[in-house]
Amino acid sequence: MFTGLIEATGTLRAKAPRAAGVTLTIGAPAAMVAELVLGESVAVDGACLTVTATHGDAFTADASAETMDRTTLGERRLGDALHLERALRLGDRLGGHIVAGHVDATGTLVQRDPLGEAVTLWFRAPPAVARYLVPKGSIAIDGVSLTVNAVEADRFSVVLIPHTQGVVHLARKAVGGRVNLEADLIGKYVERLMNPAPAEEPRRGLDLETLARAGFLGRT
Repeated sequence: MFTGLIEATGTLRAKAPRAAGVTLTIGAPAAMVAELVLGESVAVDGACLTVTATHGDAFTADASAETMDRTTLGERRLGDALHLERALRLGDRLGGHIVAGHVDATGTLVQRDPLGEAVTLWFRAPPAVARYLVPKGSIAIDGVSLTVNAVEADRFSVVLIPHTQGVVHLARKAVGGRVNLEADLIGKYVERLMNPAPAEEPRRGLDLETLARAGFLGRT
């Protein structure tokens, strides 16, 4: 579990194909790498990956073929910047929103509008993400927790304040660039509860008849 608050920006140093995917070598601040342990989860541009080795100012992580296909990691080139965030620890502040690190789909940056010192970014999102978007709701874009500013059909906008622009590579992305999108987890659970799958039996509430059948009440 993550918060969408980026700890550091790393760089992609190597991509080594393997049987079930790719091993990525990612450069990161030495102080951050020193605290990583094998098996730890790190969100890389919003995709949860497992640390398999550390060495100095870099670490390696294996990405499955599905992860490479579903996210933008498959198109990243050596030297590209990557957002990094370690998993949330018990007692940490939840400064962003709950991010699982499971990318739902990719979106596309379609428009940039200056807004004083800030900038408004418009993204096009596929239906798998668009149906969860609400104004003032949350979304993770390349792992960055952002507030949805406006929603128009299959498009939505977010505003990057000067501070955010200085710490995320998202601010430098060109129109037409693809991004990883993860919709708000709470919205997914609400949808599931409100619209159960057709194959699921309706859930019966707890009543006296149910308790009697289970033997908790005597029959009269």
